[in-house]
Amino acid sequence: MAALTSPDGTVIDYEIAGPDDAPAVVLVDGAMCFRDSGPMRSIADALAPELRVVLYDRRGRGASTDTVPFSVHREVEDIAALVDAVGGRAAVFGMSSGGALALAAASELGQGRVTKVAVYEPPFMPEPAIPAAAAYTEELTATLAAGDRERAVEFFLRRVGVPDAGIEGMRGSPTWAATVALAPTLAYDDAALGDSRVPAELLRDLPVPVLALAGGASPEFLRFGAERVAEEARDGRYAVVDGQTHDVGAAPLAAHLLAFLRP
Repeated sequence: MAALTSPDGTVIDYEIAGPDDAPAVVLVDGAMCFRDSGPMRSIADALAPELRVVLYDRRGRGASTDTVPFSVHREVEDIAALVDAVGGRAAVFGMSSGGALALAAASELGQGRVTKVAVYEPPFMPEPAIPAAAAYTEELTATLAAGDRERAVEFFLRRVGVPDAGIEGMRGSPTWAATVALAPTLAYDDAALGDSRVPAELLRDLPVPVLALAGGASPEFLRFGAERVAEEARDGRYAVVDGQTHDVGAAPLAAHLLAFLRP
């Protein structure tokens, strides 16, 4: 375990696993996830035999602190500091909405610091879904401004398809309070996604290779973002992780990432 201080004073808690002389990769979680609540630890374990893996808590989550006001640029600065912690150059891999942040980091930091970028099912939307995404942003912003964190979490869970019975079950679990504490970070993921359209101009200008992945068992709307990211990127490729959904298994995902990230 280690910690660093980002330029705005936020303390980012992180750890590094894997060989010191291996290529480095920073893992970027999606919404409501951090090192010990989400998929990244098992993914890190699967990658660490061959890569130098940076596993961290995004600001406002886990053992990291937070600083207001938030901006996507500040989260990019966090990633930049982590890249510096492993020698100044690293690949970046982002899950779900973390993929949007990974792409933003690659764009802002450039190929001098980011070597490659991989994403798994970034939730960019087709044009007919944009009004619903805008309505989500408006409602989430208003709910968080009112200080109603529980409602914000419930709104997000419904947005991603959790049924009311599932939400009620979560509300009765001992982890519900910790989940609600993460509510402000929902706005961070929403900001990283911008207007939820595929960031075509950013991708066309991106100077590094991009791997966009989606699960073979995921619905079409979850595959859309990955397919379009690969299409728009200057050096993009798309691959399907066979038999997987948005809740992807570490081993099949790692096989694709290792093939892409090995030197």
